[in-house]
Amino acid sequence: MALPSAKHWIATAWGSPDAWEFVDERLADPGVGEVTIRVRAAGVNPADAKHVASARSGLTLPIPIGYEVSGELSAIGPDTRIVSGAAAVGDEVVAFRVRGGYSTAMTVPADKVFAKPSTLSHPEAANLLLVGTTAAEMLAVIGAAPGETILLHGASGAVGVSVLQQARLRGVRVIGTASPARFDEVRRFGGIPVRYGPGLAARVREVAEGPIAAALDAVGTDEAVDVSIDLIPDRRRIVTIAAAGRASTEGILVIAGSMPESARFRDEVRSELIALAQNGDLVVPMARVFPLEQAPAAHRLLATGHPGGKLALVPDP
Repeated sequence: MALPSAKHWIATAWGSPDAWEFVDERLADPGVGEVTIRVRAAGVNPADAKHVASARSGLTLPIPIGYEVSGELSAIGPDTRIVSGAAAVGDEVVAFRVRGGYSTAMTVPADKVFAKPSTLSHPEAANLLLVGTTAAEMLAVIGAAPGETILLHGASGAVGVSVLQQARLRGVRVIGTASPARFDEVRRFGGIPVRYGPGLAARVREVAEGPIAAALDAVGTDEAVDVSIDLIPDRRRIVTIAAAGRASTEGILVIAGSMPESARFRDEVRSELIALAQNGDLVVPMARVFPLEQAPAAHRLLATGHPGGKLALVPDP
């Protein structure tokens, strides 16, 4: 049976996570094509706060927070299967591109739900798909090919670490920018670290040992865009997820989960990423787990820009 009620975080006003409210919600039994998940962990992503920081077209307050979760099925609608096949109450699952993941339980469309990789903990699994699909799309749109060398800005961040792992599986060599304190993390996943800051282009050329085919920007700084343009002649092989304004003026690619083409790609690649995680080829480094009721505190750490790994919220720490 579905849980009778749940606690969840909502934005009742535009602004920072400190203004969010932790409220009770009644849960309806899942209908055809729906399942109810007892949430064991919710992934924490910058987009969770960004999308309610100011008024946005098509969104009406209050807005439930959280796009990806890991948990257990507590109820299944009639004649309903999840994406990965038949499922039973008690099965461990992940759900991605949902609304309201910062919750103790939620009812969601079954076409957003997959069997959880057994190799990952719930906090890890809850952080797999948003960064994983973003990284996969970045590599896809620039056409990363085996044997090529590419430049990755923000290599030690969450998206960057997923890019490094997926690029290594493709046979793509990655030069990744990071602070010296994070060089070992870049090396751990097969990247060649370089320090960002003045002189970056020269340092990249020094370690490249040949042409740099493409650049991926996961940080959005002017330095990242400028150095990419300096090093990559073909601007169709430069992509950003964080500098939309520069992309429009410089003619480089920009992708975002809110864009229809990006959404389609990310939906299509979900099963592939889950399979990689199940095989042990894609891991999710964690920095810290917070109790669900401390969501604003988790976002304060995330806003520093240096959490050192992914963050998760857990209803039962």
